[in-house]
Amino acid sequence: MARILTTPIQKRFADIDPFQHVNNVSQQTYFDVGKVDYYHQILGEEVLLGRLRIITASTATSYCGQIRFGDPVRVTTTCEKIGTKSITLLQQLLVGDEVRSESRSVMVAFDFEAQQSFPVPDAWRERLLRD
Repeated sequence: MARILTTPIQKRFADIDPFQHVNNVSQQTYFDVGKVDYYHQILGEEVLLGRLRIITASTATSYCGQIRFGDPVRVTTTCEKIGTKSITLLQQLLVGDEVRSESRSVMVAFDFEAQQSFPVPDAWRERLLRD
């Protein structure tokens, strides 16, 4: 299995809804924070800034429990699957050991100059599968 990266999340007052929960939109932002950390530490900065990048094609999120303002939250990110031109990331927002929400995102290798997808490079595959 691919390496699981854990990223602590700093909540902001604006993340909280009138019911004192972290709202769903903010939770998506937390997943994005985890993705960026994962890319920097696992794949390398070029997937964010280079000609050949990685972009989100689809995301599905399940909300399993409440996150409140005082809860210490962290996001875990791992590569669940590597396809021909895409990877699937599994992410979880955790409070303690309890999963409060879970997201799967299909990320596509994309050539911005050619404006088309391309096969996931072997170098990316190696980094994703490294322990």
